Amino acid sequence: MSPLNDLKINLNGQYKFFLNQDVISKYSGSLRKMIKQSKKKRNKKKRIITIEIDDFPGGPDGFELVSRFCYNNGEISIDVSNVSTLYCCSVFLGMSEKFCFSNLFLQTEKFLEEVLYGSWSDIVLCLKNCEQVFLQADSYGLVDKLIFAALTKISRDSETFSSSSLSSLASSLSPEMAKNTPESDSRYISRSVSCGRSNEWWFDDMTNLSPKIILKLIMIIEAYKTNIKSLVLTRFLLHYFKTKLQTKSRTTTELIRNKLEYSNLADTAVKGVIFAGKTAFSCRKLFWVLRVLSSFSLSRESRIGLETLIGEMLEQATLDDLLIPAGGSKESGFYNVDLVIRLLKVFVKNREEEEESREKNMKEIGKLIDKYLREISPDQNLKVSKFLGVAESLPDSARDCFDGVYRGIDIYLQSHPNLTPQDRTEICRCLNYKKLTMETCKQLARNPKIPPEIAIEALKSRCENQEHSTSDVKVPNKSFSCRYSEDKKKPVLLHLEISEKLAERLKSRGGYNLSVMDSFREGL
Repeated sequence: MSPLNDLKINLNGQYKFFLNQDVISKYSGSLRKMIKQSKKKRNKKKRIITIEIDDFPGGPDGFELVSRFCYNNGEISIDVSNVSTLYCCSVFLGMSEKFCFSNLFLQTEKFLEEVLYGSWSDIVLCLKNCEQVFLQADSYGLVDKLIFAALTKISRDSETFSSSSLSSLASSLSPEMAKNTPESDSRYISRSVSCGRSNEWWFDDMTNLSPKIILKLIMIIEAYKTNIKSLVLTRFLLHYFKTKLQTKSRTTTELIRNKLEYSNLADTAVKGVIFAGKTAFSCRKLFWVLRVLSSFSLSRESRIGLETLIGEMLEQATLDDLLIPAGGSKESGFYNVDLVIRLLKVFVKNREEEEESREKNMKEIGKLIDKYLREISPDQNLKVSKFLGVAESLPDSARDCFDGVYRGIDIYLQSHPNLTPQDRTEICRCLNYKKLTMETCKQLARNPKIPPEIAIEALKSRCENQEHSTSDVKVPNKSFSCRYSEDKKKPVLLHLEISEKLAERLKSRGGYNLSVMDSFREGL
């Protein structure tokens, strides 16, 4: 008789198993063949044969299960938590009836047949077990069979799938399974459910599966090319991603390991959202979709498509919708200002093509963006160029009044005391002085953080605008202009007029005389 342990298995280059050749080769045709080949090549003085096995299903845990089966005279406890692993191991090692009666392959195959037509929870648990042996389970067709069984269960209690699309899936995946589908399944398949929420009963269970399984499911049903209602699947994918973000066990390592699968799923979800369009998703919901999916490596094409859809509906947005964290380094700022600028560009371009609704929507967006500017202005890492990028994304006609823009500039200047004179001048570029109210214009002129030349230019522009919009009689009074109403004959201070002489007095060589400017501001 052979020694107790005359076979050494080097598994996946990391693990070693010492076994008996006769016990193992009794059940495994593949190992029997490898042992026979090794005996021909080995040195006869060495009694122990060494065999290298790579990419074994389930790794050392899977091989240990197979060893237990062999050493227990072909018996092992099979359940939904290990049947997928045992099935793949039996195929990998050739453990068929050719070598032993009631071998591991036959036992696991019978168990899986019961699972396929059994309960929903058993199918999901088997799919979960497939994650440990995904490459082999996918290659051997096990994943496809389990997914089809899951789709059959889903169709029973919802209207996610039509009977015709499910029948075509059945025949393409497994003609035998389609033939053996119970009659009760057919009755359930054709049944419609009036409650829309009934379509989502399976969401939570499926979110426990890995992105590889979900991606395989999407690929199989071809949700966006067949008669299947893609909106339900899109909602499922969004629910899936939301759950992954909320799950504390989702580590950076796991996300990196499955980066490609997550990215493909995210792109698929975006396609579904765009396909459903404005009828199924509000502007706020689309912002939520963007927030969630941005964490999963969206492709550039998908991001542009989603941003375009949001930009076309931007008049429905609120301030909270626009306040999206940047998510990058602190140097880039707290809010994702670049995103808002891109959305504004889409909105403006879209409204240029829709003249009828352009003016009203533009005014609403103008008010919204003024609020947004005031909200982001205190950010210490917000650059002047980003502020201007937002403020100047809208045409001048989007604002009847630029008081809101000035308030944003005022907050920005107060929050950034170390700005250079050039930056202070530059940020005022987005102001239309003629659209400032008189009170705001005076506030601007009094503001010591506003460069003197800007203050004077604003006052002059405001005065010129006032002159064109009124027919009152002007009575000059030093640096101020007092006007009398022709009806009431009472003096009313309407605005400030900067005379050429005053402008010269405020100037000094190389700039403005600050002491004269301060005295001027005190007089306002």
